[in-house]
Amino acid sequence: MFKLSATFRQLVAGLSLATLAAGVWVQPAYAGRPCEQQAIQLGALTQALGLAERTVKKLDESRAQVVVLARVGQDLQEYGLRFSHLGFAYKEGSSWRVIHKLNQCGSDRSSIYKEGVGDFFMDSPHQYIAGVMPLRADVAQKLMPILKEPYLAGHLHTRSYSMLAYPWATDYQQSNQWAIETLAAAMGAGASGRSSAQAWLKNQGYEPTELNISTMQRLGARVTAANISFDDHPSYLRFTNRIRTVTVDSVMAWLQRTGYGDPQFVVR
Repeated sequence: MFKLSATFRQLVAGLSLATLAAGVWVQPAYAGRPCEQQAIQLGALTQALGLAERTVKKLDESRAQVVVLARVGQDLQEYGLRFSHLGFAYKEGSSWRVIHKLNQCGSDRSSIYKEGVGDFFMDSPHQYIAGVMPLRADVAQKLMPILKEPYLAGHLHTRSYSMLAYPWATDYQQSNQWAIETLAAAMGAGASGRSSAQAWLKNQGYEPTELNISTMQRLGARVTAANISFDDHPSYLRFTNRIRTVTVDSVMAWLQRTGYGDPQFVVR
């Protein structure tokens, strides 16, 4: 008979909380794919909650207050990338919560979600592996009030979503982009808007990932996927197949380079 440990029960406690405040949802979500009502398989549930339990154990051992938490939602190996999606995990009492931005059901819209660690790995990832980078104590201290307050967490959120949004434009916003812009606001960019956050990131040496995506690939993606657009990218890049966007790899590398993040570790 399958039984959940006490830790497992804590990881899934409070799922499906029907709360909406300032654009921040507290409920399970579908990340960038059609909303399909499917019963979760026991094997997938076991793997997701098992990874969540191991991750929480490592988070507690790290004594960090805020970490960047990443997952392998998609297979991006052809682009030389490992993790596809990140959010912020922070300690709230004795539990860890994850706040991150998700595309709604493969559409061109998105919301900010606050979930348990178990939820974060429940979305049928490509691999059950977690990437963790604890944030430096002073960085965590500045970011924590924003993560705890729904209005502040959603302040720099743009609902218009593109999976490959250009990092230095404000037409669209993808998930990793929201996270790094929110971090910028906490660290000194202020609350005046996304352009200020992006200017701060440039001054701090953040460098997006450049992907080589052909014209045919771009056209195919634009026609078949509502959550992918390229019209925010400069012509001189787009017409030479160079698409720049915010990736987990680029965020982690920048945090390590600037010293804002402590050494990254992986949980399997």
